[in-house]
Amino acid sequence: MADPREKMLEVDHIRVQFGKKRHPFVAVRDVSFDIYKGETFGLVGESGSGKTTIGRAIIRANPLAAGEIRFEGQRISGRLSAARDRQVTRDIQMIFQDPMSSLNERAKVGYIVAEGLYAPGRHCSEEERRQKVAKALSDVGLLPEFASRFPHEFSGGQRQRIGIARALILEPKLIVADEPISALDVSIRAQVLNLLAALQKERGLTYLFIAHDLSVVRFICDRIAVIHKGDIVELAESEQLFAHPLHPYTQALLSAIPQPDPIAERQKKLLVYDPSCHDYRVDKPVWTEVEPGHFVLGNQRELEGYRKMLTR
Repeated sequence: MADPREKMLEVDHIRVQFGKKRHPFVAVRDVSFDIYKGETFGLVGESGSGKTTIGRAIIRANPLAAGEIRFEGQRISGRLSAARDRQVTRDIQMIFQDPMSSLNERAKVGYIVAEGLYAPGRHCSEEERRQKVAKALSDVGLLPEFASRFPHEFSGGQRQRIGIARALILEPKLIVADEPISALDVSIRAQVLNLLAALQKERGLTYLFIAHDLSVVRFICDRIAVIHKGDIVELAESEQLFAHPLHPYTQALLSAIPQPDPIAERQKKLLVYDPSCHDYRVDKPVWTEVEPGHFVLGNQRELEGYRKMLTR
């Protein structure tokens, strides 16, 4: 049965590599997934797994060695016309991990937020830019007069709000949020997450939410993909993934989530994922849908075991 949801982004067998052609470093091997309009899609993995590389490939900062990325049915990877490139830049924006290093310390907040409006093809007067900046700051809970200040005058949470305002001012359809709360204090994280959720509801935004903490993405993401060393190993709806984690790497990530109960925290068993336990020399892994909407990477022997786990 065809999925009635509208696909906004299609990542089709992409490969990203760096370095010389003879000895390249492959950061992303063969990754495919779709993001539907209006959803929050989580991409989770440890540091160095390739999740940020995928996000940067979507905004066209990292070129593809293979595969294709389509936005609203049209290819956006590879060479594009100048007009198409400007349109994609407006439609897809990114919120960066470090709210300080992603902002120009020598520029005032007003210019930082309005920077995208100075691009070719954006015909705005100074008064229109000022009004747009004031509205963008207000939308993220900041006072319009903050436009005359510098980034170092703000707290980490406020700087991240400035980064969100910078992304929103171009009225994008898709936002790539690259670990937007990892550099913030715990008390500020909930505020930023609630802000992102409110903006999504108000504007109908679609998010790709990149994180390393499964406990966070569980409550804000509709679907979650787990990535390990450049390969997506499991993908499912959030509650489905937490109820039936199949791949050993997913289980290891879940076991690392801190428990609020100190007794349960001391008694829990921490799992360690060992990639060498997979013997793929003969029986190659296949990306398979083991139950509706639940995909996992494994060879035939592993897939049989995963299906047995689901029937218990």
